[in-house]
Amino acid sequence: MQQLLDGYQRFRADVFPKRANLFEKLAEHQKPSTLFITCADSRVVPDMILQTNPGDLFICRNAGNIVPPYGETHGGVSATIEYAVMAVNVQNIILCGHSDCGAMKAVLSEKKHDSMPTVDSWLQHSHSALQLLKSEASQHQKWTNKEMLRALTRANVVSQIQNLRTHPSVAAGLTKGTLNIYGWVYEIHSGEIQNFNSQQGRFLSIDGNTTPVPVVQPRLQLMAS
Repeated sequence: MQQLLDGYQRFRADVFPKRANLFEKLAEHQKPSTLFITCADSRVVPDMILQTNPGDLFICRNAGNIVPPYGETHGGVSATIEYAVMAVNVQNIILCGHSDCGAMKAVLSEKKHDSMPTVDSWLQHSHSALQLLKSEASQHQKWTNKEMLRALTRANVVSQIQNLRTHPSVAAGLTKGTLNIYGWVYEIHSGEIQNFNSQQGRFLSIDGNTTPVPVVQPRLQLMAS
């Protein structure tokens, strides 16, 4: 606790005064461009990784960066998505998994945790990713546990994007062309981010010189002949 209090004191004494104008602008208004959905893991710090300022990201965190399908669970994740798209008017949604994810380790083990039934229930939303992994793993008998976890982490990002697209606000934004979705995986040991390229069906490193490709979504012009 003392470490946190010391940090707060440094913020009030050194950081806040230098950014007072920014905080004054943010005091009654926010307009972030991006909803960032990621894991609650303490090693994943979006503002540090992306070097963003207060007001830049609308962040939603939970165990396993999971998005339940619309209507299945009326909880904080669904409410955050709906609010970010319809009230805040974000233009992008980034769904970001990460290496060495404890939630994905639990999914991979397929073990039940009698003392954590809520965790087990929550992780059921990653079951489709596990099924995809099993179908692929049958063709890769020599995969190590580390490679299995890496593959499951990526499959889970794609699976949660599919769930994300079932939310009406997201589906409408994608169809109108006002919203883009990106699937990322953050590698803790290297600081690298890989972006899911749906056209190629694989994750490609972001090098800083090229714009990541959003997940492809058909756009509809209702009044077009």
